[in-house]
Amino acid sequence: MLNYRHLYYFWVVVKEGGFARAAERLDMAVQTISAQVRELEKSLGHQLLKPLGRGVTMTEPGQAAFRRAEEIFRLGQSIPDDVREAASGRVARLSVGLADGISKLAAHAILAPVLGTPSLRLVCHEGEHEQLLAELALHKLDLVLASQPAPYNPTLRLASERLVDSPVDWYGPASIVRNISRDTFPQCLTTLPVLLPTGHSALRARLDQWFEGLGIRPHIVGEFEDSALMAVFATRGLGVFPLSEAGAGDVSVLRGLRWLGRPQDVHEEVHAIRSRRGEGHPLVARIIGHPLGHPLGHAHGHAQDIVDDPTPGSAIRTSDVPSAPSSSARKPHVES
Repeated sequence: MLNYRHLYYFWVVVKEGGFARAAERLDMAVQTISAQVRELEKSLGHQLLKPLGRGVTMTEPGQAAFRRAEEIFRLGQSIPDDVREAASGRVARLSVGLADGISKLAAHAILAPVLGTPSLRLVCHEGEHEQLLAELALHKLDLVLASQPAPYNPTLRLASERLVDSPVDWYGPASIVRNISRDTFPQCLTTLPVLLPTGHSALRARLDQWFEGLGIRPHIVGEFEDSALMAVFATRGLGVFPLSEAGAGDVSVLRGLRWLGRPQDVHEEVHAIRSRRGEGHPLVARIIGHPLGHPLGHAHGHAQDIVDDPTPGSAIRTSDVPSAPSSSARKPHVES
């Protein structure tokens, strides 16, 4: 069995850059620390450090051991704070990873059911899909929201659920779309200034396939990783942009915008990924159990019509919308 005291001495030697400085930090003899590191090397069956000038450097096995030691002792340093929080009973901590390419507006809508939790401490991390899954497997995160499920890996023991399968609508500022007939959608995207998600997002891939299938070459004037930032630039008159119903729940995002059209075969998906050991987290359970976060939840409302002469307070009207949409991701009224 691994001796964590030996691992700690090795970690300190690397952090301090040599045995002498490690001995000074630990208030121990150099020979004692050196002997402890040799014991670690013996138990692992590999040399971890080798001489370099007056100091030492890590071998390849040493680098692998150090990476794991970094994770172990970083987690260890957080234990006192975690214990104090748990003992106080006052802090409800939720750590969520947001994978690159996911709509931040959709993520906000999914997390909305827990935002009113007393003493909530919400920590959101953004990163690459694989990196966040590794952190989830190490229990650094409680939940990951991504545009794709976790790949099958029996070692990581992760569970995925598709929370949202939401249709996508196009919106634009009145200054740009005022004189655009809905009958010209989507061909009008070849002349209108278009804002799109960046190429690494799953929604962008679906939109590109849609464009290609219709033979449309959109007039792209901007690309954004963050859907909320894209919406802000659209409201400032930069161009028209796509937004899923799941992300359009916040009406304030759409103020000053008009609905332009809805592609038939373009949807945005959001998957919730959690470790099986962490399935009992009450806030995660609440997120997944909420109507918007219910697996495969999406709205079935019909498209909205542009009003040529909008009345005050509403730039669009709803035609043939069911009285009881099946999801809280229903289409909002948009103000001009």
